[in-house]
Amino acid sequence: MIVGQDRAVEAFTNAWRTQRLHHGWLLTGPKGVGKATFAKAAATRVLAEAAGPPVDLSGLETPADHPMARLLAAGSHPDFRLLERLERPTGGLARNISVDQVRSLGELLAVTPSMSPWRAIVIDAADDLEASAASALLKMLEEPPANTLFFLISHAPGRLLPTIRSRCRRLDFARIGDDAMTSLLSRSLPEENSAELGRLIEFANGSIGRALAIAELDLAPLESEALAILRQGDADNARRSKLASALGPKGAAERYAAFLDLVPGLIATEAAALTGQARGRALDAYTKVRETAALAPRLSLDPAATVFQIGTILASVALKD
Repeated sequence: MIVGQDRAVEAFTNAWRTQRLHHGWLLTGPKGVGKATFAKAAATRVLAEAAGPPVDLSGLETPADHPMARLLAAGSHPDFRLLERLERPTGGLARNISVDQVRSLGELLAVTPSMSPWRAIVIDAADDLEASAASALLKMLEEPPANTLFFLISHAPGRLLPTIRSRCRRLDFARIGDDAMTSLLSRSLPEENSAELGRLIEFANGSIGRALAIAELDLAPLESEALAILRQGDADNARRSKLASALGPKGAAERYAAFLDLVPGLIATEAAALTGQARGRALDAYTKVRETAALAPRLSLDPAATVFQIGTILASVALKD
């Protein structure tokens, strides 16, 4: 179920219903607001309706027992591909989606669809495409086979090639409202009380993915520590050293990755409540932390040193005017 993104759902279903379906869809917005869920649901609905039997549900819902839905759930639908970063033999995910992964789509596009006239491709996320992979994808978007859908998920569309953006219809996904967040979290975390759900919603800033990560990876204490540095500084380095110690070990890799994802949003939220020079420092810190968080995994930078550096950037916001 897709909650809180009615405009995006309506735009796509109207296009499908009227047979004015653009071949490329660029799904943009913050992480964790439902873009990947939407892409997979839209692909499932199209492939299910095209193959039959008909689907009577509203929006993008498809019965789980529909033959096409079962094939997709099993990862064996011949007319669907999902491109994402692959697992490395040494553990963790590859830095990028490779050009070989994109070129492998040629096998799908070179043959007639098997189950219906349609096929669908989801790229999660297009931001992760290496340069040569982006160029290879552009060629496919320029001359797509008939009845082929591309869903490109992007958390930072400004980083994509302008020519890729221009060949897609853009759907913007907003941050999820508190009521919808409460509904989603209540289903996902039934053991949590209302006070804890409220705390998660406050930290998550409209991202269900972020809220679940905070709950599952116990990120709330880390976020509280980062917020304290942002507001009060860290004159003796104790707070940033504490964060670095918590996130530096190999066993903390998942928490470290989640921390890198959440800190830019934390600064952005704080910046909105500031004025004058303090706001300027916060916006400058946002840019620096976002760059650091994006580069650190790609360059395999030391996690402890990276977290300490982020703490230093956070502390700069608390300087007195």
